[in-house]
Amino acid sequence: MVRLAIILIIICVLFRMAIGQWPWQMLKPAPTRSQALFKARKLLGVEERATRADILAAHKRLIAMVHPDRGGSSAAVHEANDARDLLLSELPDRGAPLRDESFEDDD
Repeated sequence: MVRLAIILIIICVLFRMAIGQWPWQMLKPAPTRSQALFKARKLLGVEERATRADILAAHKRLIAMVHPDRGGSSAAVHEANDARDLLLSELPDRGAPLRDESFEDDD
């Protein structure tokens, strides 16, 4: 019985090294787009009917908290950026630039 347990542990570790995931992680279904949108809204703290300005403002607030210069991590910044991009892609005016035009300097 101990041999079987050791063999299973070795197989799991080799699987993790080869594939990059534990064997039981392969059993979970891939997240759907609606789940990803829900997670992005939750992360940024915006409602389902959030406007472009709401999303950009929420992203700016989140980045201010999770930026590496403020003790956060670059992974958290990437996750915030991905959430922003996903939510902006769902808006009808998705061709608009990411920059908020109200903050540009008039020369």
